[in-house]
Amino acid sequence: MLKIWYYANIDYMKDAPSYFDNVYEDEWIEDDFVKKMIQDVDHSTVISAHIIESPVLGAITPRELSGGVKVLILMLKDDSFIYNMSNCGDNCAKWILRIAEKKDLTVYLQHIMHFEGTFKIQIMNTGKIVCNPAEYVDGLLEAEEMEDERKLLVQS
Repeated sequence: MLKIWYYANIDYMKDAPSYFDNVYEDEWIEDDFVKKMIQDVDHSTVISAHIIESPVLGAITPRELSGGVKVLILMLKDDSFIYNMSNCGDNCAKWILRIAEKKDLTVYLQHIMHFEGTFKIQIMNTGKIVCNPAEYVDGLLEAEEMEDERKLLVQS
């Protein structure tokens, strides 16, 4: 299940794309699921663990992948941190849900990401589980309101 902390005061990986550049493993890039994510999000084809064919940049290494794809790969392969989903664009939303179908995935978020269809997401700030876009937006707004109230109490 996908679990989202929205604007919460928690520890999370602040620069996942740079972290990825230093820790990714060849096996990650050769994974069929990862290849599909790279193709879909970056429109690029994995040739080998060291060469990816980009329609815009030509032959690139995994270090030149988009920040969104790097965060997706980390969410799938490295459980060391809570990752900031805000590094991902809306084109990553379906992949985040697919990763969360494979494993429990807890992330941090600072904007409303556009999820479509039905899903199961827990808003960690409130504990509520939401199952469609309308419930999801309402849940995030409620979480944001709670965080704003908490900040006001801390400042008093």
